[in-house]
Amino acid sequence: MVKKFNAKAKNYEKTICAMIAIAVFLCVWQIVVSFTKAGMVLAGPIETLKMFFVSIVKPVGTHTIEGHIVWSLSRVLVGFVIGSFAGIVLGILMGWFKPVSALFRPIFEILRPIPPIAWIPLSIVWFGLGEASKYFLIMYSAFCAVTMNAYSGVRSVDPELMGAAKMLGANNRQVFTTIVLPSCVPQIFAGLQIAVGTSWATVVAAEMVRSQEGVGWVIIKGQDSNSTVQILVGIVAIGIVGYILAVSMRAIEARLCRWSVRGK
Repeated sequence: MVKKFNAKAKNYEKTICAMIAIAVFLCVWQIVVSFTKAGMVLAGPIETLKMFFVSIVKPVGTHTIEGHIVWSLSRVLVGFVIGSFAGIVLGILMGWFKPVSALFRPIFEILRPIPPIAWIPLSIVWFGLGEASKYFLIMYSAFCAVTMNAYSGVRSVDPELMGAAKMLGANNRQVFTTIVLPSCVPQIFAGLQIAVGTSWATVVAAEMVRSQEGVGWVIIKGQDSNSTVQILVGIVAIGIVGYILAVSMRAIEARLCRWSVRGK
């Protein structure tokens, strides 16, 4: 009971601190806009939040703001699932089989530092201006994040633990399925959390290049019409959805990896 009470107290404390921090930020933003020349080129928080709530029922273009968010999330889902699956498979194979690591890791290390947005011109040439180019960019961003974490998870398994299992008669397959895979799951989830964030940022960048809907489209159309309010509405939507995605991934990790929950 005491532990549960302390945990709830800490959660309430974090929530209160977060609310205070957001309130202070909004106040500072409003003061800067009201009493400096920044107000000539920047909308205030009251105007932005008002427009955000209006855009929930009034379309921005052909969709309301939640419609644009759904479009962006649908693109993220496809690319994230494909890229994460491929990254988990390759990362585990590179960590467990030395020949696979020797063959693929040099190529991966060359590709990994390249940001997804650098591939936008080539993705348009390869896949055109449709959805396929966006899926490719999101898949690439998720793939890089998950592959490295899956590889690190396998390589960080305690060798003494694997040696003890072999001494007790376990073969390589049993060691892999009962020790290596469970041990690297927390690392894989860490990679998935990073991949969610990078995928969300990537889809916004892709939509700003060529799209008819999505949060990135909202921002770029705000730029075309010189509407800082619409630009900020898109930015607010990006921040809110990104936060929800991160919290959701942490909740899934906490449920599936109860034996190894990282600090919040």
